[in-house]
Amino acid sequence: QGLKPIVSTESPALIFGTTTKLASDLPAAGSFLGKNKVPDLQKLFQKADGLPVHLKRGVPDKLLYRTTMALTIGGTIYCLVALYMASQPRNQ
Repeated sequence: QGLKPIVSTESPALIFGTTTKLASDLPAAGSFLGKNKVPDLQKLFQKADGLPVHLKRGVPDKLLYRTTMALTIGGTIYCLVALYMASQPRNQ
């Protein structure tokens, strides 16, 4: 008889009753995408003002950067204190 396939060659039953939409059935791309902001952001990020890219958008970027730095420094100090306390013998 030869080799038979282990997996069934029949397509499985439909689980969800939704149908696939064709690309021609979808609305036009411009109707829901909005304004293209990429050219404006390219001008902003490529401006030669001496700022690093991660700080070019102003106050929100500075706030996120400083919060990240504070958490990093605080976490490092916490880890060093925990390591120091773990290295000390307990008094009984």
